[in-house]
Amino acid sequence: MKYPKLRELKEAVISLFTPAYTTKFPYAGHTPYEGFRGRPVVDDLNCVGCETCANVCPPHAITFSDDPEKKVRTIRRDYGKCIFCGQCEEHCITRRGVKLSDKIFDIADTDRSRNVDIQQKELLVCNNCGAVITTREHLIFIHKKLGPKAYSSILNLNVLNEKLRLAEGQDIEVDVVDHLKRKDMFNILCPNCLRLVLVKYL
Repeated sequence: MKYPKLRELKEAVISLFTPAYTTKFPYAGHTPYEGFRGRPVVDDLNCVGCETCANVCPPHAITFSDDPEKKVRTIRRDYGKCIFCGQCEEHCITRRGVKLSDKIFDIADTDRSRNVDIQQKELLVCNNCGAVITTREHLIFIHKKLGPKAYSSILNLNVLNEKLRLAEGQDIEVDVVDHLKRKDMFNILCPNCLRLVLVKYL
């Protein structure tokens, strides 16, 4: 049997009379250091509902579902599954839609439903085939991001109309009847339906 070295005995004595390095949480309060990765906090005004955070979330704590009939996208965030990795914050296209809090980190609860957030965004749906395009806020963000290049897209002209209020919605929206026609290119159409119009009439 080998006896411990003097260095090991020294470390053992120091460790015996030195207070623990860890905090007394949860029996006492704890203030994390700046930059601590805590619970993600969503800013609804800057979140455009683009699905990016759901696509990059490793534990699939963020999921979404689209309801084309009600034109609503529902985003569900289950913080009980969240590993606080920060991927949602890093890949957020607006850079302000979600931030990891350095204050909120204790999410232990006997009721898991308390750690679930539900967020809803208005959807844009193709007037012809009913396919989901994206959320209205997402399209407005793209319009602002592209600047003058956005006017090359007919779909973005509808965003411009809403922004400048050039005409009321009922004045420019025409129901698609008897297949797609040239006038329908100014409706809200998905890329596939818009291509059919442009190829046939332009």
